[in-house]
Amino acid sequence: MIRSTRMACIAGAASLTIAATLIAAGTPRTTARRGAAGRAARTPVLVELYTSEGCSSCPSADRVLADLQRSQPVANALVVPLGEHVDYWNHLGWADPFSSSAFSQRQRGYAEALRLDSVYTPQIVVNGRTEFVGSDRGRAMSAIAAAASAPHAEVELRASDTGSDVRRFDVRVQNLPAVQRGDAAEVMLAITEDGLRSSVARGENAGRRLEHVAVARDLRSIGVASADKPFAASPTVALSPKWRRASLSAVVFVQERASRRVLGVATVPLR
Repeated sequence: MIRSTRMACIAGAASLTIAATLIAAGTPRTTARRGAAGRAARTPVLVELYTSEGCSSCPSADRVLADLQRSQPVANALVVPLGEHVDYWNHLGWADPFSSSAFSQRQRGYAEALRLDSVYTPQIVVNGRTEFVGSDRGRAMSAIAAAASAPHAEVELRASDTGSDVRRFDVRVQNLPAVQRGDAAEVMLAITEDGLRSSVARGENAGRRLEHVAVARDLRSIGVASADKPFAASPTVALSPKWRRASLSAVVFVQERASRRVLGVATVPLR
């Protein structure tokens, strides 16, 4: 096991407008309503995985994230995955093609907010509140269930195909839970891609073929929400020709800047 103030790898561990409205359970409007089986509405929960193709313990966590996305095993929650590949493993033999220094910096922000001694991979953070080793599926399910029961803002997300490589998003946030004094509720927009694969030639995972879901391709702030009035924005994102359109999704989440607490989430596929 490698652990330092910088990093650690823990062993074991369309032409039509597409619309989605993902709102806290118990509110009048939801996308997951009671069906024939009587299943209750699900609350969207953001599950972030900090990972690296250079870390031998990360593939098991990548599989956990994929399973959570596919099976949606928590009855009251809609798991919204976000895979963020850090870059601090890149000098150890394999440069992760999906890594970014921005994701490493975001993870360091969590380390500060959650009072951790260091950053590490694989790490899961649920709704900005609970962190643990990314391969711990049982811990993930418990944290997701708890997060789904907490108060959430109403977040609406619509994605429009402009007929080019640019997508326009209409975002609305209302009924925001109380923000901690001195903090601010930042609205973030991410573009994710599923089904990415790599044949790793060097480093700790040499010879392995790795698969990833919900890989963050773009992550940006689009404004600040407040409890005084609804938040509305219409940002645009230019989609890279390297991204496969059929595998893309958009995710919007509202997060306190200092505490990192996530107050609401919405997602929509872009295919």
